[in-house]
Amino acid sequence: MRLSELIHLVWINIIENKFKVLLTSLGIIVGAATIVLVIAIGRGGQMDVADQFKNLSAGAIEVTNRITTGFDMGAMMGGGMPEGGGPPSDGGGSRSGGGMPGGGGMPSGGFGGGNTGKSGSNSFRSGGMGNMMSITLSEDDLEEIKLFVPDVSVATISANTKKSVLGGNLEEETDYTVAGVKPEYADISNLQMAIGDFITEESDTKSEKICVIGYSVALDMFDSLMEAYESTIEIDGRSYTVVGVLQEMGSVSSGISPDEAVFVPYSTAEKYVIGRTISPQITVVADDISKVSTVMENIQSVLSDRHNGATFTVTDAGSKMEAATQSANTLSLLLIAVASIVFIVGGIGIMNVLFVSVKERTREIGVLKALGASKRDILMEFLLEANAISTFGGIVGVAASFALVPLVRYTGMRVEPNLTGALLALLFAVVTGTVFGFYPAFKAASLIPIEALNQE
Repeated sequence: MRLSELIHLVWINIIENKFKVLLTSLGIIVGAATIVLVIAIGRGGQMDVADQFKNLSAGAIEVTNRITTGFDMGAMMGGGMPEGGGPPSDGGGSRSGGGMPGGGGMPSGGFGGGNTGKSGSNSFRSGGMGNMMSITLSEDDLEEIKLFVPDVSVATISANTKKSVLGGNLEEETDYTVAGVKPEYADISNLQMAIGDFITEESDTKSEKICVIGYSVALDMFDSLMEAYESTIEIDGRSYTVVGVLQEMGSVSSGISPDEAVFVPYSTAEKYVIGRTISPQITVVADDISKVSTVMENIQSVLSDRHNGATFTVTDAGSKMEAATQSANTLSLLLIAVASIVFIVGGIGIMNVLFVSVKERTREIGVLKALGASKRDILMEFLLEANAISTFGGIVGVAASFALVPLVRYTGMRVEPNLTGALLALLFAVVTGTVFGFYPAFKAASLIPIEALNQE
């Protein structure tokens, strides 16, 4: 039989059993739609990870403080209590940044290794043997890192908190992230100005009440970026002049979304915005990615020497990005495995329906063979039918997946469909139809004409 005749027979069988074909292809439809959406979700997750880290150098290292429990009572007794206060029961514990009013920092032999002022930013919390020592990073720690850690291209310190902001078109105070940063922060995070200038060394030194606002903040508060520039807003009840507006970034940098943040000089944040509860982090950029691990070890060593017995959390952007990407890839693989199971179920459905079809069309097969159709012709007819059903299911499934994309995005999940996912889904559908349709087709082709014609 010619191929055109086989296709004509397949078409007649499909048209005469439209409802059965639709039900048979349901598994393939679901499987194809799942494959496309899974790949789209996985790709969206990977792009999210890339976006979150694109504004941070691959050689960036973040240092945060860690609370240490169970301090050395011997060291405490040997070094004496902090000046300006009595024992914890008398309410005389020192505060972050120094002792009680009129007092000093920790004396030599105390927890901070004799640091005073900003360098002695050790705080103690009462609780008997369960006391905790909290080390707060300071600008002195930053200077020590710059001075004693080699292979560092740039380093800065920053801190952020949520504060109420009022200004422009806002009728009531709204909470935004307010970050205290130094001029180097813009270079490390690759922040670009839409208008105006970023925070300068002079404004930080003088603790000026100026700010740089993110793109989204500017549009929330004002009608345009130009209107936001050089306007005055209130942060926690104090007036600040807007000296610059950032370009739209659309990503997360160092845990802060620049579009939705307000940046002030670090010294200003320390003095007016965050105060003694400040918990900053130091960001260091290695001048060579291959030296990141060595720089991290040196940072830990320098800080441990400054704060005797304390440990710090030191992480690099590269490892965080790798871990996040690995998580996204693992999720994608799991979802693809689920989609594959759906395809297998759909393939089993096709196989069962074809077995029933062979049973129902046994006499038809006998007639075809009696008229000269070869075993190969019968095999091809049923394989083409299986492929037609699976291809139909694949096409409908791909179309359904693209129709579902807006619904999935509505849940807040990032979905990035592409042609590769659609082609892969169609390939899976065709392969499923071929694999699961082969055995029923082979059974049909193996029927003996006489027995098939005599079948009731």
